[in-house]
Amino acid sequence: MTGFGAASVEDGALSVRAEARSVNHRFLQLKTRLPSELAHLEGELEGVVKKLVERGAVTIHVAVERAASASVAKLDEGVARVYRDQLQAMAKALGIAGDVKLETLVELPGVVASPDLRAEVEQEAKLVETAVRGALAKLVLMREVEGRSLLADMQKHTDGIRKLVLKIEERMPTVVVEHHAALQKRVDELLGGRDVVKKADIARELALLAERMDVSEELSRLASHLGQLDTLLAKEKPVGRELDFLVQEFLREANTVGAKCSDAAIAHAVVELKTLIERLREQVQNVE
Repeated sequence: MTGFGAASVEDGALSVRAEARSVNHRFLQLKTRLPSELAHLEGELEGVVKKLVERGAVTIHVAVERAASASVAKLDEGVARVYRDQLQAMAKALGIAGDVKLETLVELPGVVASPDLRAEVEQEAKLVETAVRGALAKLVLMREVEGRSLLADMQKHTDGIRKLVLKIEERMPTVVVEHHAALQKRVDELLGGRDVVKKADIARELALLAERMDVSEELSRLASHLGQLDTLLAKEKPVGRELDFLVQEFLREANTVGAKCSDAAIAHAVVELKTLIERLREQVQNVE
């Protein structure tokens, strides 16, 4: 299913924006576009996506902005002042002339404090996950809206399939009678009134031919599949893969009905039936 979501979070000098996009796909296909310095988060973000999305081609894009002050070393004026006072006192005590220069102070331990890179990396990871979760939440919401519309359309096609199955079922007894009568007439014409074949043998062969065109089992399975379809569509959980398999079974039974029965009216109904099943199959590809 298609969807889009975006979210931004800020914390001090860091700003993160995440975008999540999805298009139809039979399975979950994930792509992440992260800044090179955040490549180590790819596996963690994949885990986040898999908990919220089970199907679709999903792309996650993350952008990070850092203020100029971020990751900059800081000068400790208090430490520098202590060094200066002690150096001046030592110079006086030793009788050494000259002022204490700044270049000397910044080289002394503690005057220049290195940034806490470890804490910053952890902060970035936390912000990235928060932004990605926010984007995915909006994507899922959009997919749910599309899903409700898709459900109504699928139920419409399901109702059409149900009507066609009933139409074929109601037509079949007449087809069997007409087919039996046509075969009997053809046999009579071929024999020309000669009693060279026993009537019991003819009746048995006609019965076998009629049995071969019997589609009651296929229609029964189609009715069962329709019941399963209704059950799956009512579930509040991912059912896309189950629907995939079920629609294939629909098509299998429809093909068998068309192959067994040569009646024109049923042939037309089977064409309509397969058209609706094909539309249903296309829609099922979008269902999570």
